Amino acid sequence: MSLRTHVRKVLEAALFFEIWDAMKVTFKHMFHRPITFQYPREQRTIPDTHRGALGLLRYDDGVERCVGCDLCEAACPSHCIKVVSAEDKSRPLQRYASEFYIDITKCVFCGYCVEACPVNALAMTKMYEYSTHDKRTLLFDKARLYDIGERHLEDAKKYLYAHGQEKNDQDSREYRYFFPQSVMKSTQTPPKHYLDKDKADAKAAAPSTPTPSTT
Repeated sequence: MSLRTHVRKVLEAALFFEIWDAMKVTFKHMFHRPITFQYPREQRTIPDTHRGALGLLRYDDGVERCVGCDLCEAACPSHCIKVVSAEDKSRPLQRYASEFYIDITKCVFCGYCVEACPVNALAMTKMYEYSTHDKRTLLFDKARLYDIGERHLEDAKKYLYAHGQEKNDQDSREYRYFFPQSVMKSTQTPPKHYLDKDKADAKAAAPSTPTPSTT
């Protein structure tokens, strides 16, 4: 090793050249606009399509949307959903979810369960802060899922609107699942969209009246 190289190495070690090189990067970024969010003091603006914690929804009149069809459980690729359905004893042939569980530790937030639901009873919210020291609390039951849905109702509806699952209009708000009815006694008033469909079908099936000839 030449004398010149030896002197250069001694000077670099004595004057801490490596530290100064690193400090140049630090000083350069001191005058840049910060891009780091100081979480949790600062919250990021989350888009309406965000796939956060799942919640169960009710209709505007408080009736549960879920009809216990188990389609969300069948569509789930990670098998984290368990639905126990039962028949409503006061209304024969009508079903509901007596128990509903989602193991959030297994959920991959794919949204398939929301897409599979025929009544939009499930929706994803912007909730993502549910860390805990006890893993057992991450098994969301029916009560907790409805609590999430009620606390984040606006976010849940925005998610459905953004993904085209539901429209923000009166027809969507009046929609109800129409169960098969007993031949002995009807237990559910046909919803507006069902009556409109019957009228349209009847009109299409009615024979057209021939127009009288003027000649």
